[in-house]
Formats: sequence, C-alpha cells, structure tokens
Amino acid sequence: MAEATAAAPDLASALIAENFSRDPAGLLQIGGLSLTALAERHGTPLFVYDADLLRRAYRALRAAVAGFAEVDYSVKANPNPAVIRVFHEEGAGAEIASGAEFDAAVRAGVPPQRILFAGPGKSAADLDRVIGGGIGEIHLENREELLRVATAAERHGTTVRVALRINPGATAQGGAMRMGGKPSPFGFDEEELSEAVAAVEGQPRLHLVGLHLFAGTQGLKAETLIGQWAYGLALAAQIARQTGRPLETIDLGGGLGIPYFSGDATLDLDALRAGLPPLVETVRNDPRLAGARVVLEPGRYLAGPAGIYLARVLAVKHSRGSRFVITDGGMHHHLAASGNLGQIVKRDFPVVAVRQGEGASPCTVSGPLCTPLDVLARAAPLPELAEGDLVAVLQSGAYGLTASPTGFLSHPTPAEVLVDGDGAVVIRARGA
Repeated sequence: MAEATAAAPDLASALIAENFSRDPAGLLQIGGLSLTALAERHGTPLFVYDADLLRRAYRALRAAVAGFAEVDYSVKANPNPAVIRVFHEEGAGAEIASGAEFDAAVRAGVPPQRILFAGPGKSAADLDRVIGGGIGEIHLENREELLRVATAAERHGTTVRVALRINPGATAQGGAMRMGGKPSPFGFDEEELSEAVAAVEGQPRLHLVGLHLFAGTQGLKAETLIGQWAYGLALAAQIARQTGRPLETIDLGGGLGIPYFSGDATLDLDALRAGLPPLVETVRNDPRLAGARVVLEPGRYLAGPAGIYLARVLAVKHSRGSRFVITDGGMHHHLAASGNLGQIVKRDFPVVAVRQGEGASPCTVSGPLCTPLDVLARAAPLPELAEGDLVAVLQSGAYGLTASPTGFLSHPTPAEVLVDGDGAVVIRARGA
C-alpha cells in the first residue's frame, strides 16, 4: 500500500461530524463530554472510547448481514474487558488469540462456549488453559498444533470442537493486506485441505465442526468481501463432503476496514447487504451447510472509529522551514499511528486540534521518544498550536495501546477511559 502523505482535513471533518462534536467554543467532544475536561481529570496521553459508537458499529453491521451471518468480536483489536463487555452485551461472542485474551473475554462475561481460539502458534500452556476453561472451538493452523490440541484433550479427558483454518488460493484475495494466497504461517494451505481433514478425523479426541477463512484485512470494498465469503462457503462444502456430515461453524473471518487516509472510502453496508442473497441461497440450498452458524469476527471495524488518542503539546519547533509539534504521546502508545505497526496502515491517521482554530497548515506531529520513528503524523493540517494545547488522533479504538511497545523508554502507560451515557469511567488506570 502506498504511503499517504497527509490525512486530508475533509476526512477528519467527516469523522468528527459523524462520530463526535464540538461545543460552542470549538472544543472537541466525545459522547457529549469535553475532551479537555477528560484530559484535565485523567492526564495525558489518554485513550478515550465511546460506548455508544461501539454499539452503533455493531448494530449496523449485524443488521447488514442479518439472515446470513452472526457477528462476533475479535478481541485482539482492543482486549480491554470493558470494551469486550459492550459487544458481548450486544450479543457478540469473542474470537481470541491467546490464553490471556480468553481470560479477558471470560472476565467480560462471554461464556466460554461462545469463544473461538485462532492463531498460528498456540502454546501447550494456553491450550490447557482454554480447554480446561471449556472453550467453544479451537481453530487448527498446522499439524504440530493439531497434535498439541489432541494431547491436551486427552489430558483433560474431553473431546474438543475444532475447525480448520485454511490459507486460500490466490482467487480469494483482497484488502490492504493479504492473509492468504501466498506462503503463510497462517492455516493449512488450501492444496492440503484433504490431508488436513483426514488428520483431524484420525484423532478421536478432536471433533471437526468447521472452517476458518481469513483472506485479507482492511477491506473497504463490499464486492471483495462478498467474493471472499463465497470462496469460504465453497471450501466449507468441500470439508463437509469429505467428513460426510454437515458443518456446524463457518468462520469467514473479519477483515472489514475503516477509512484512515484521504481517498479511503467507508465500507458501504448497503452494497454489502445487496451482495448477500446469492450467499444466503448457497447456504440454504446445501444440506451440508444449512445448519451451520456462519460467523464474522471483525475487530477494527467495530472498535476503531469509537476511539481517540489524546496528547498534549509540549513544544512547537520550527526547523529549517518545517513546523514540528512535539507531544507527550507517541509510538510507544500508538504504534499504528506512527506507521510502524505493519503494512496495513501507514500514515497519516486523521489528527485534529482539540481547540478549533484557523489557518491550518501541514506540520509534523512527533512524540517524546529519542528515535526518529516516533512520529504520529508527517503532514497533519493543524492550526497554530502552543505548549499545553491538545491534539487528538482519530480512528484509535483498535490496535492502540496493546499493539504498541509500551516499555520503550519506560514512560508510564496512559489511562483508558470509556464514555457511556453522560459519564466516563477509567477502564485502565494510568501506569497499569
């Protein structure tokens, strides 16, 4: 993906108009609460999430795919139990990628049988943890893991429900990052699907109930997602033919994207809904699939737009014709915004001043760390700023704090606050 040179002000303005607000003095608000007041109360840097926006995203997606799929939440996007709880209260199960995420989901109230465990390197300790805790399903990604799960199941004297994660062929690709169609640590290659099914079927402590397909992520085009899901249904039918029994679960992954940069389009849920009837017919007309629970498990799409990363200006420096806004926030808390998390999302995220001002011009927003990598934005169009002002990084509800190198240079971790109704509660204390 080509690196964006700036987060256009029209994207930031559109996001503010859609998700947030400004008070009569031009100060940015979240859920009707002042970000300035939240910063004074909880310190900066600070992550703030709006529970109503989390609910709104979940309900909109659930309505768009109603009659085809259920919607679970991918905990890796934001594993704070308070965030997981919001989605669980809306009806979501959880997809996890570690034993600690299993614990977080259970603390949030998710029943273990509504939890799916994916990931290419599940340890024996984590498998013991989740099998002993009654997890609903484990998604197998390689032969060694298959044997580890069978061994753990024998140790616990139980039969474990499993699905096969398949690394699909090139025809199933799409999104900003391909997750299949090439050599990959994720899942069994499609070419070895039959051998993988036979290997699972040969283990008496494993009960093969489903398929997991995750072809790509940060997908913003409905037609791409529909194509991936259709491919997944075909693979699911292939597994059912080989086992001779209907599937119970068809996990079509997440991969739904959100706009970060100028030119990014918001995923069109109406177009997504319009593309579903052929998929619904495929499931309905195939007795091997008709009874299966089809599930989507997005994370970024559900949590990303609800979050703001708030940082305070420490200094404004002019160097050889360039303006640098130096803040107390940086890549140690928000690696994705710095562009260093991976190839899915580079920079610039939409960054705005909390206090509305005139005469915006491009500037570099950098953090307090002694590395040139600590840059939150390279060309953010911001008004004149001074020490003490606040800047807000939008689209920060997913892959923020827990996806970042928080130990680098030993700065304290920021607090996380959840705004719900007319109040705000600390869901992670500063320094915790």
